[in-house]
Amino acid sequence: MEVLVQDVVRTSSWWERHGVDCAILALSLLALPAGFLCLRSENALVFASGITVLGVCHYTLTVKGSHLATHGALTESKRWSKIWPLFFVEVCTAFTAEHATHGHVRITWRLPCLNRYVYMFLAPFLLPIATPLVAVERLRKVECGTALRTLALISLGLYSHYWLLLNMSGFKNPSLALGCMFLTRSLLAHPYLHVNIFQHIGLPMFSRDNKPRQIHMMSLGVLNLARLPVLDWAFGHSIISCHVEHHLFPRLSDNMCPKAVEGWLARFQLFLRRYEEFMVQAPPITELVGL
Repeated sequence: MEVLVQDVVRTSSWWERHGVDCAILALSLLALPAGFLCLRSENALVFASGITVLGVCHYTLTVKGSHLATHGALTESKRWSKIWPLFFVEVCTAFTAEHATHGHVRITWRLPCLNRYVYMFLAPFLLPIATPLVAVERLRKVECGTALRTLALISLGLYSHYWLLLNMSGFKNPSLALGCMFLTRSLLAHPYLHVNIFQHIGLPMFSRDNKPRQIHMMSLGVLNLARLPVLDWAFGHSIISCHVEHHLFPRLSDNMCPKAVEGWLARFQLFLRRYEEFMVQAPPITELVGL
């Protein structure tokens, strides 16, 4: 399987491997000014459109961008593979790049003190506030220089968002600006938290002391979700519809993940090419019809 996927990667263009996803992230950045300007309007529909644009762009940059950056799927350059996590994870997401890179698969979203309804409907609202607070707590475990860099980049991202709301969107009241920051940063918090739960819900069945091979655990303990246009755009195929393939081939970009899932025609052609090999152990038709 890995050989077949690598063959697909080698025969794909740069646009297919990285360009499509980079274009989506670039469009999200370019759409931010329009979102901030919409918030100047007194028209409720235009204002709501601005909130929607800023919210979707925020999650595209923080979820899709951070996820691809931490897996080195945005570029083949080693230098840029170190730079992009700093931008997407620390500036945009307000989290630590080191912990996002090395620990995001092991993060558990378990809060046993909360009942199911609070956890599923109210807890997601805490993400915009909890994320930078958890990041600051994690800085105790990194070197001083790394901690100072992370604090500076997180502060830059948060203050830039606040400054743009005051100066581009025209908010006069700092409290309203902070409230708008919270609203846009929590717009897709519910599907983000829910997707993380749904797609890794099988992993706890494996004992920490007696785990199977990584490929078995990652292919059996996770699942794919049906495609949804908004989440495909903001979160990416590797998080939504191709999460199993992402666990098997983590360096594939979102645009390349669906190529790891063969369609009917590809399977038909493969079966024709290797008919004798595949059919050598197949039971005779008489066993299937009971003769």
